[in-house]
Amino acid sequence: MRGFVVRYWHRLDDGRVQCDMCPRYCKLRNGQRGSCFVRACHDGEIVLTTYGRSSGFCIDPIEKKPLNHFLPGTPVLSFGTAGCNLACHFCQNWDISKSREIDTLADQASPDRLAKAAKELGCRSVAFTYNDPVIFHEYAIDVAQACRGLGIKTVAVTAGYVCPEPREEFYRYMDAANVDLKAFTERFYSRICVGHLQPVLDTLVYLKKNTSVWFEITTLLIPGENDSEDEIEELTQWVRKHLGPDVPIHFTAFHPDWKMLDKPTTPPLTLTRARKIAIKNGIRYAYTGNVHDEEGGGTYCHGCGKKLIGRDWYVLTDWNLDDEGRCTYCETECPGLFEKAPGDWGPKRLPVRL
Repeated sequence: MRGFVVRYWHRLDDGRVQCDMCPRYCKLRNGQRGSCFVRACHDGEIVLTTYGRSSGFCIDPIEKKPLNHFLPGTPVLSFGTAGCNLACHFCQNWDISKSREIDTLADQASPDRLAKAAKELGCRSVAFTYNDPVIFHEYAIDVAQACRGLGIKTVAVTAGYVCPEPREEFYRYMDAANVDLKAFTERFYSRICVGHLQPVLDTLVYLKKNTSVWFEITTLLIPGENDSEDEIEELTQWVRKHLGPDVPIHFTAFHPDWKMLDKPTTPPLTLTRARKIAIKNGIRYAYTGNVHDEEGGGTYCHGCGKKLIGRDWYVLTDWNLDDEGRCTYCETECPGLFEKAPGDWGPKRLPVRL
């Protein structure tokens, strides 16, 4: 069980070591693994057992992360490792995040090789996704540094469940993030995710107040669990108050998976209702996802109400932003990172081997 020796841990008086990467604070004896499975105790130190190894690489549309205000239409090289530091019963990537088999990590790539591959493949960014980059912190940062040297952006798709000190280091190297705000009750987090809500809210506030990272929020609405009007009211009011009106929120549809097979797929009407509540509460950019909804997928100017970016699934159908990311009708600025013209990657999903 050798691996890459990491930071953010300390020795305890009883001979164990404590991992300080996330609020689970796993306490380990030699040979034991943390709850994430990939950070482990070896020879009295915490090591990362998956450094440089991936469950696979794939070129996706950036909108799939989902990010709607970050280089729209461009391809992103996506990859993950194995394991996760939460235990969500509804995990949609459970075959990767719940993996206990390091052998599933068939692909290997050094940070430099990965960055060069992204450049050669025409990707504008690299995304750490499928499982949470918090648990492969050191590998993600090294990849991000290599990407930065080649002009490639980096994207973290994360649940935001991380301690303050590693969080500060991690986001120093990220350009964008999508944070999965799974619900807005402690009951949901403790019962269904085996975690806590407050550290995630702390990450969101940190991103807004202490970084220049562009970030968007995703909430997967599960029937009967986190989709009530009252909860969506509270969630969107909190976002407006603490993060402001310009942080986009994606309300996405649940489908039965992993350990939550007894719940039905989210009705499209639930997503539409959530989007309307968000807009009512002052969120300027609220989206629906995992359903075919051109209205809910479009970006609209908060100045004049005209459609700035049209989307039919992952295909861009309208583009009414000028060279500086302003509305071509009224010149109101649209927040995000936009280039002079959108990309044309569309809905393609292309697995690649490095």
